[in-house]
Amino acid sequence: MWQEIYADLHIHIGRTYKGRAVKITGSKNLTLTNILETATSRKGLDLIGIIDCHSPEVIEEVEHLLLEQKATELAEGGIRYKKTTLILGTEIEIYDANCHGPIHVLCYIPTLTKMKQFSNWLRLHQKNIHLSTQRTRCDGHTLQQKVHELGGLFIPAHVFTPFKSLFGRGVKSSLTEVFDSNLIDGIELGLSSDTMMVKGISELAPYSFVTNSDAHSLGKLAREYQKIQVQDVNFEELRKALHKMEGRQIIANYGLNPLLGKYHETVCANCGEQLIEEGHSRCPHCGKEQLIKGVAKRIVELTDNPQLEISRPPYIHQVPLDFIPGIGAKTIEKMLDAFGTEMNILHEASFEELKSVIPEKLAVLIDLSRKGQIAITGGGGGVYGKIDMN
Repeated sequence: MWQEIYADLHIHIGRTYKGRAVKITGSKNLTLTNILETATSRKGLDLIGIIDCHSPEVIEEVEHLLLEQKATELAEGGIRYKKTTLILGTEIEIYDANCHGPIHVLCYIPTLTKMKQFSNWLRLHQKNIHLSTQRTRCDGHTLQQKVHELGGLFIPAHVFTPFKSLFGRGVKSSLTEVFDSNLIDGIELGLSSDTMMVKGISELAPYSFVTNSDAHSLGKLAREYQKIQVQDVNFEELRKALHKMEGRQIIANYGLNPLLGKYHETVCANCGEQLIEEGHSRCPHCGKEQLIKGVAKRIVELTDNPQLEISRPPYIHQVPLDFIPGIGAKTIEKMLDAFGTEMNILHEASFEELKSVIPEKLAVLIDLSRKGQIAITGGGGGVYGKIDMN
């Protein structure tokens, strides 16, 4: 029996259940249990990837949930909590001799036992096993081989962002400079790009694209996500969907309009001005050589076949509720009371149903954002774009 599920595969942990920091920049209430509860009861996510599960105290918390029978480990991989399945993952930074800059990657492991093995292996290659996204003292190929030895999945993260990403900093022109192309299970696009922008990069043609939130707070869960066709919600079904096996597949990506991404345009780090024109090595406004190359410009540099035609699922531009002017916490709670989850608000509630619960002008904005008809001012240099109300 086919199911269509919603999945966000890049969620950080801010603190362990004992209060120990994992992702330093993450919210203090971003704990494993809080994420699971928010995903299942508020966001309406069926599948989540938490990418700090290598941390020993996070492993302990998973064990407690299993012992207390609040969660169940699945035979096909993953941990079921109420209506949501957790995929155990870790984000890792590599910077080996072949890299031109640090690269972040996502590694997903099917079972808790194998995640313990992976955590113990990482101890040999990292300075602090308790923290998120630590630099790992091994080359990309070795890391890929270890992940696949454990039956895992390997996905380069937010691949075009200017800092700590595959194409943003790590390689000059090809992923094969650092990785074995046969041991990559998908490509995470990141908040400042979409499928249409990158369709002309021919070496990405074999891979499924994933769109994830990279959440550092509970509210940012499902900022970006995908709809996946599977027969069950577990690790092996995710693997098959990424590789389009036996009818499993990603059927839609939902993400920010790239203009809303905080690295879309080239920006001067010194004065903050955007540079739309090409060819500048210095900022024309302040004269400094502190330009942060935008994702849009980097993708143009990498595009080698603009006419390439690859059949891919639709990429649907979606504005998160908390990005829309006038929609604050109280309005969101009101809609949740009426419609249950954010997925229901974004995908199921009609315009008429929305305006019966919230002011019509806000219902209009939500409806326009769902149709991709809302005006946006582009972001860059670490600052998100904005909804243009003029």
